[in-house]
Amino acid sequence: MSIIELLILAVSLSADAFAVSVCKGLAMGKIKFSRALIVGLWFGTFQALMPTVGYFLGTAIGGVIGRYGFIVAFVILTAIGVKMIVDAIRGSEEKADGELNVKEMLLLAVATSIDALAAGVSMALVEVNIALSAAVIGVTTLVLSAGGVYVGGLFGDKFEKPARIVGGGALVALAIKILIEGILKTGQ
Repeated sequence: MSIIELLILAVSLSADAFAVSVCKGLAMGKIKFSRALIVGLWFGTFQALMPTVGYFLGTAIGGVIGRYGFIVAFVILTAIGVKMIVDAIRGSEEKADGELNVKEMLLLAVATSIDALAAGVSMALVEVNIALSAAVIGVTTLVLSAGGVYVGGLFGDKFEKPARIVGGGALVALAIKILIEGILKTGQ
């Protein structure tokens, strides 16, 4: 996976956390850097942790799947991307208020990073450096989530839906690329 593909994946996986961060910003009123950073740290940490866990799960089952693991990666990433698009269109989203208590932030961080767990499984089936990938995904999510708090505070929720649709579309595009490369590789 190239660095460009990794950045596209990171931004795509960050879309849900960004959307929830926008809601947080809406509910907070006056935005303080420290509160935006707390939101970013919660989401960034979980977005880095979950693909790592998924990667090791995927590695464990990778031998069973064998040389056709790219099909599984394609299916998983496509399912995540389509779900993100459908949820955005339907208006399904994690609800957030301005509170930053541990229980709520833990639940939101887990809820917004489940797709990163599944992406981690698919990453085990293609060539990827998981430490670098997790770091890029985590930092990207931290930055976008902290920024999302500010966006919510400034502009409201009009960017929420487009962010989720674009993120879902990027995951589907990445899945198609993995499928094409896998087909070409197995055809050789």
